[in-house]
Amino acid sequence: MERNDAVMPWVAIVCAAIMWIILLFLFNKETAPEPVAVDPAVVASISQTWPTEGKAAFGTCAGCHGAEGQGGVGPALANNADIVNDPVYVYNIITKGKGQMPAQTQLNEEQVYAVANYVLHSFGNNIEEPLTPATVAEGQSKIDPAVLKNRSRFVPEDLKLPEIFLATFVMVLLTYGLIGLYSVWAEGLELHPGIHKVRATPLATLGIVTTLSLTVVFSVLFVRQMVTDFAGWGAKEPVMPNVTAEGFYAAMILLLLAASIGLYKKFFMDGEVLVEDASGEFPW
Repeated sequence: MERNDAVMPWVAIVCAAIMWIILLFLFNKETAPEPVAVDPAVVASISQTWPTEGKAAFGTCAGCHGAEGQGGVGPALANNADIVNDPVYVYNIITKGKGQMPAQTQLNEEQVYAVANYVLHSFGNNIEEPLTPATVAEGQSKIDPAVLKNRSRFVPEDLKLPEIFLATFVMVLLTYGLIGLYSVWAEGLELHPGIHKVRATPLATLGIVTTLSLTVVFSVLFVRQMVTDFAGWGAKEPVMPNVTAEGFYAAMILLLLAASIGLYKKFFMDGEVLVEDASGEFPW
């Protein structure tokens, strides 16, 4: 008798692919740099206002960064080559915050540029041209390193309900589809009732030996990575663990084990097909 469930796994995989594309679209949209509006009036006034307004606005920052930018609770700003080489970074930190420093939402747009230029022209720092919305817009037209770091994480930092909902359905549909495809591959499109004897081929033997060997290799790599990450985390200057490598090795172990079990069932284990009643409780 022919199988009646040979098409549904492909339907599930196609639906999972569509949901995955939607998930990537939502995630990329949320992590993309926000466009910056360029106001000519703001550009014209920045050079005139930052020496006075910037110094006044920096008064709220002095408690963490020091009155002379020498640092304290916050990092030192004096003679800081990093911010001079990337002035847009100062704007992003002021408006978005980072670590213990919150976003300075109490500052309006002119004050943000005033205090940013004050920092970039004081304490031994100096940039040729004042930081303007045009400079920020040009810098943010490229992908921010923080965005790239978040996208490269095995699990992104910010996951909202739509992403969780879609990711769950992707995993469920993909699991169902792969199990269905494996069932068709292992048992065939036609089911013949009775016990079926199987005989392993040399190619199947090579396949199962290879998958098991690779499982051992990736297990060793996973353990080594975990030991390295634990050592880095416990060092005087902690190093963030390589979550991507850990996840890759763990995924390869599971996939290779699944492939070994699949090869064993198809080529090494006798199977039995039972007659099913065509009139079931479910329409499929």
